[in-house]
Order: sequence, then C-alpha cells, then structure tokens
Amino acid sequence: MYNSKITGLGYFVPENVVTNDDLAKVMDTNDAWIQERTGIKERRHVVKGGDTTTTMGVKAAKIAIERAGIDKDDIDFIVFATLSPDYYFPGPGVLVQRDLGIKTVGALDVRNQCSGFIYALSVADQYIKTGMYKNVLVIGSELHSHGLDMTTRGRSVSVIFGDGAGAAVLSREEDNSKGLLSTHLHSEGQHAEELSLIAPGMGKRWVTDIIEDNDPNDESFYPHMNGQFVFKNAVVRFSEVIMEGLKTNDLTPEDIDMLVPHQANLRISQFIQKKFGLGDDQVFNNIMKYGNTTAASIPIALTEAWEKGKIKEGDLVVLAAFGSGFTWGSAIIKW
Repeated sequence: MYNSKITGLGYFVPENVVTNDDLAKVMDTNDAWIQERTGIKERRHVVKGGDTTTTMGVKAAKIAIERAGIDKDDIDFIVFATLSPDYYFPGPGVLVQRDLGIKTVGALDVRNQCSGFIYALSVADQYIKTGMYKNVLVIGSELHSHGLDMTTRGRSVSVIFGDGAGAAVLSREEDNSKGLLSTHLHSEGQHAEELSLIAPGMGKRWVTDIIEDNDPNDESFYPHMNGQFVFKNAVVRFSEVIMEGLKTNDLTPEDIDMLVPHQANLRISQFIQKKFGLGDDQVFNNIMKYGNTTAASIPIALTEAWEKGKIKEGDLVVLAAFGSGFTWGSAIIKW
C-alpha cells in the first residue's frame, strides 16, 4: 500500500475585513467581550455579489495545484468539504471540476462542518492508499456571512464565524514513513442539535413552510449553538483524538513539532496547548485574523504555517478538529 503526502497547499480569504468594532455598530457587543471569549479580533466577509463557496475554493485550489508542481489534468478526484454550498444541490465538488476545467473525474462532497477537512483528508487518503488514485484535490471552503443573524439576537454565534477557503493536493508516496500516517474519525449524534442549522430541511421546516409562516421571529434558518456545552465537549474530544493518533503511531506529545487545531475558539486551542505541554512555536493559531472558518480553518492555518516556515520536512504535524454533529477527528502527518 501507498501513503498519501500533501504536495501542495493554498488558501484564499476575501479582502473585506470586518473588525469587532464593525460588528458593534450593528449589534450590542464590543471588542473586549468578543476577544475575551473567543480570541477573535477580526474576520473576513464576502461582499454581497462577490465570491461564493465554490469560487473561493477554486482560487485556493489553483494555488495548491501550482505548488504541487502538477497540471490540473493530473487531478484524479476531488473532495470538497463545506457546510455552506452554493446550492442545496448539486454540491460544490462538481462546480470546482467545471470551473477548473478538469477532465470528468469524480467529485465528492463532505458535510461534516468543523471536522469536514479532516474527514475529507481521510477519504482522499484511502483512495490513494489503495492505489485507486494518484493525486486527489481536497478543499475546505465556507461562506458563513450571508447566512448569519447579524443582530443582537444572533451575536453569540455571528461574531465567531468568517469566510474563506483552503486546499491541499494529496499525492502518492511510496515511502510509508512519510506523509499521512493515520486519520481518526468519530461522531456522537445524540448531541446533533446542540450545534445546528435546522431549516431549510425536509425533517422539520422546508422553504415552503418558512414562506407560508412568514414569521419574523423564526430562528430555525439561523445557526444555533449551545456554546458552553460545545466548549466542554470540544476540549475533551480534542485531547482524546490527538492521543489516539499519537498512540496508534507509537508517538507521544513530545514528538509533536506542530499542532494545527481547527480554529473554533482560541481558548480551546490554548487549553489543549497547555494540556499537552506545547510551546507557542508548536501550535499554530490564526483565528484572531479570520474567525472560525469551519471546514476551511485547518487548510487555511496549515497553509499559513507552512508559508511562514513553521513546518519543515521531517516534522511531525498533527491536525485535529471538533464540531457540529458532534463529529471530531485527527490526522498524523510526517512532513
């Protein structure tokens, strides 16, 4: 069997910067309150009529493909992770195939929210391990801003999220000591509604129901999050799944050169950093600049860390995420 190796990385974020002070103009909040609870100073929002989840993904993918040193037609498969697709269907994977002008390869969409990129990496890894594909394009992209409740009513959620995209090219690696060593995936659906967006959906409220009721107080089509409950579960699951990955590969926290956690909340990252005894140079965070970009957060952060020279050949890199579902996962990579 082969290993898969990340051969190219890229990311894209909109130019429009939205600071905490900007949000304070449209809702009852302030910079100190947001920073104290989340660590976020600013985020990027797509301007109405501008980019979409797909176009941001395409821009990130072009950079990743170029850095991988391959042609777009060398891509054998596309895996696209998002909770904010352009359309209810089809998913953005096929739109990326179309917009990049790639031959008629398969395209798969992953709907695992904050852990979406880890799940997408794992799927791509399996295809490469078995020898089915040689180069797989993996994208995480989110456009949250157009679907947030940007009023005081929605402030507990809306201040957290930003827009952006990240992409990676996974390629076949014959040296089994390099590349993606293992991935670890979990879910706990009994807590699904604690972090969710209920409508429109076929289960309770579809578009026709929303239109018929025309209820200005209907919050079912805005994201809902039980913040404290999510935080308490996240710190536990992050720790568990990181240790699972390390133990699987006979490694310890002391072996970690760089931890890139999903950028959910800076306080979560700091808790995990302290628990594992990692220094500031061993954990990469950029939530301060971009907010929580859900499935895009890990590939954006991973790309930035690599661009800044914080990830070098031979380093042990750990990726970990927790989010809606509840779903969580980790990936152990020998760079």
